[in-house]
Amino acid sequence: MADQLLQQAQDLFEGQIDFEGQKLTELFSTIILAVTGFLAFGLGFAQGNIWMTLWIGLGGTALAFLVVVPPYPIYNENPEKWLRANSGMSGSGIEVDGKKIN
Repeated sequence: MADQLLQQAQDLFEGQIDFEGQKLTELFSTIILAVTGFLAFGLGFAQGNIWMTLWIGLGGTALAFLVVVPPYPIYNENPEKWLRANSGMSGSGIEVDGKKIN
């Protein structure tokens, strides 16, 4: 029972995403932070209120965190197909000091 809970928690926090998912999260974080940064600066400058700027920026950072950090299924739609493991070093053709290593 405890092992199952530990495995579920590990799967949840491990955050496996593929390379396309990494590219997507980078794009999302860049867009969210840029838009909220410009919005925070513009509204804060127009109102003359530094606190508004800081709170909008903090809200954008929190939004980016919620969108990017959890390993949503959309970030693992293109998993890598790994090669099968072969039987160690046999037939590798490595030579050291003129001797072939098997």
